[in-house]
Amino acid sequence: MSRQQINGRLCGLATALLLMLVVLVSPTKVVAEEQAKSLDELLRLIKAARLSESKEHRQREQEFKEDKNRQAKLLKQAELREVEEESRSAELEKTYASNERELEILQEQLQERLGTLKELFGHITAAAGDTVNRLDRSLVSVQYPGRTEQLNKLIEKMSSNSRLPSLEDIENLAYQMSREMVEGGRISRFKTGVLTTDGSQSEQEVVRIGLFNIVSDGHYLSYNPDNAVLAELMRQPRGLAKGAIALQSASDGFTPVAVDPTGPAGGDLLRGLVDRPGLMEKWHQGGLVGYVITGLGVIALVLALWRAVVLRSVSARVHLQLKNPEAEKNNPLGRILIVADTYAGLDPESMELKLHEAILKERPAIEYALNLLKIIAMIAPLMGLLGTVTGMIVVFQQITIFGAGDPKLMAGGISQALVTTVLGLLVAIPTLLLHTWVNGYARSILHVLEEQSAGIVALKAEVRRSPVEPNAGDQTTTKLVP
Repeated sequence: MSRQQINGRLCGLATALLLMLVVLVSPTKVVAEEQAKSLDELLRLIKAARLSESKEHRQREQEFKEDKNRQAKLLKQAELREVEEESRSAELEKTYASNERELEILQEQLQERLGTLKELFGHITAAAGDTVNRLDRSLVSVQYPGRTEQLNKLIEKMSSNSRLPSLEDIENLAYQMSREMVEGGRISRFKTGVLTTDGSQSEQEVVRIGLFNIVSDGHYLSYNPDNAVLAELMRQPRGLAKGAIALQSASDGFTPVAVDPTGPAGGDLLRGLVDRPGLMEKWHQGGLVGYVITGLGVIALVLALWRAVVLRSVSARVHLQLKNPEAEKNNPLGRILIVADTYAGLDPESMELKLHEAILKERPAIEYALNLLKIIAMIAPLMGLLGTVTGMIVVFQQITIFGAGDPKLMAGGISQALVTTVLGLLVAIPTLLLHTWVNGYARSILHVLEEQSAGIVALKAEVRRSPVEPNAGDQTTTKLVP
């Protein structure tokens, strides 16, 4: 290898090392890649790189010194401000302590000067609290909403001891109490929002009856003070709508209307009357057993009325037959007289048997369905007892599942138990009376038949004992006993 080649390789190696050194020292600076062609040129490049690096170092050192001086200046300023703030904090603490002592002295002076007024202000606070509670639940608040805002502020001020009540506050308290008393004896008419039973809100004209009730269009309204909602009762009390309508349409004079003063906002008794089930609801509470008992009662009533009409007709025809000497077939007595005429030639004993047989034939038609009435009168209480037992079974099942904490869960079974018993008695007692009434008609008819048959037999026996022989015509004529 020649000397010139060796120098070329050394120059290339040196150039590469120089470029690496420049990149490591100044990575952000772009260095033009030069290829040294000789050792002298390599030395020149190295010197230029060293000079450039020294210049950058001096520039960075200058920047570091400037940052150091600036930070030192800021630190000194912060230290001075800290001293100032500490001094200011000490002064504020002294001022606060002085104000606290002065405030305590003023509070003591205030308490001493208040004297008996302190007790008076306590009574004012209590009266304001009671008034707010009463006004919030009053029906007058429907007409005058927001009238307790100032009273609440008064209570808040006096409770926190921030300030004493002003004369305006006390006068407002007296005014609100007086207005509540005045409105309690007044009937007012105004318009307000009413929540109807279908869930819609509508503006209606309402009539407030003192502190007791509010009515609108013949409907009684209930007021919920918790959410300030005036709503129609889900179901109106029976028989009271007429008075409410008359009151709303009246302009003067006196109008009879039902008033319920119970409860804070009135209407508790009305709501109780609404919750009370009606006659049909009680009947439905009897369930299947109640329906069966009702069916038996209807059957007994129809049967008793039918038999009463039939027996009255039969009794009327029998009484007509008593006045008529000619026997007719349209009544039991006439048919018995026909039997007596048919067997007029028999001896009294045989005649008595024939007449008794005739009466026995008439008895089933006269006593028809009377035993059925008696059976219904006996079955109805037993059916009521069955409903009572089944209702109590339901009650005990509900107690087993839900416990005995909520009586409403047991109300259904208890209602069924009591309603079926009542239904059974309501059917049994009238049915028994109807049976007695209809049976009286039957007994009366049978008594007439037996009486007349006994009289015919007695007359036959008397004629038989007589020494005068009866004529042939006498054997075919039967006389009625007067």
